[in-house]
Amino acid sequence: MYSYSIPHLSPAFVPLSNSPSPRNPMPFLLRVLCTSSPIPQSKPIILNPPIHSPICKLKLPPLPPEPEPDADLKEKILSLETMGFNTGRILRNNPGLHEASLQSIHHIIYYLECKGIRQKDLIKTIDMCPNIITASIKDDLQPTFDFLSKDLEVPKKNFYMVIKKCPRLLDCSARDQLKPALNYFQRLGIKDKFGFAYRYPVLLVLNVEKTIMPKVDFLMSLGLSQQEAEFFIYRKPGLLTFSIENNFKPKAEYFFSEMKGSLEELKDFPQYFACSLEGRIKPRHRELVEKGIEMPLAVMLKSMDIEFRKLVEHLVEDRQTTLCFE
Repeated sequence: MYSYSIPHLSPAFVPLSNSPSPRNPMPFLLRVLCTSSPIPQSKPIILNPPIHSPICKLKLPPLPPEPEPDADLKEKILSLETMGFNTGRILRNNPGLHEASLQSIHHIIYYLECKGIRQKDLIKTIDMCPNIITASIKDDLQPTFDFLSKDLEVPKKNFYMVIKKCPRLLDCSARDQLKPALNYFQRLGIKDKFGFAYRYPVLLVLNVEKTIMPKVDFLMSLGLSQQEAEFFIYRKPGLLTFSIENNFKPKAEYFFSEMKGSLEELKDFPQYFACSLEGRIKPRHRELVEKGIEMPLAVMLKSMDIEFRKLVEHLVEDRQTTLCFE
């Protein structure tokens, strides 16, 4: 007979028979446990059945099978690494590599090489924009090259020059991003489209509403009209790549509060915002203040260090000569 240790058995468990039924060989106590009311949690029943007990023979449902690894993943990694690509970065930033076929990856690489993208530039391009390696040639890449050729009038032989300067062009929608940006700059007065594409391709990947217009609004907050602010940008388009919080605001505050500059000076020299505040603007301004001399904003900041020193010395000598004659 089986032996069980059952402390504090509930009164509801009244034995009806001390032996198993011939029709049901399961021990009586087990049948009682299966049919009786729940036992209070404060008085748990602890069973220590033998290894051959019917309880031990119950089977748990099988565990779900572990997902099989991508059978082609190792081959894709090996192929890309052989060509010099950083597969670790690609996998971290583009999970689509798991699903892409090796053949489609080779097609994209071959397609970009046919467009004139050189091997070393291609590696840098994919490293910066890993999604390109699994992009659709028809829906993603071809529209971008059509945009370069037709809208920007970039010759095919010069595709690599523009892509090298801004690989993100291949990761942007020609319809939703590149064309609206070009339309905005054409409205500002940009006419040499190829020259613009070669010098400032990064501006084409900036969102007009989210990135460009807030900077126009900031310039207008300084006192410029919208036309003046846009002309300001037209003269120095690279300013759009700068941060409002980290660049425009601190330089504007220093210009108006410390340098006591005028808005007209700023309009005449938009390059002011492209100069380093700590490395050029503050040191040169403080030197002029210490020596008691003045210098036009453009002259103060455009000159090289040696030229600036000579200008300062010349102005100091002129001032001393003037004082002698007075």
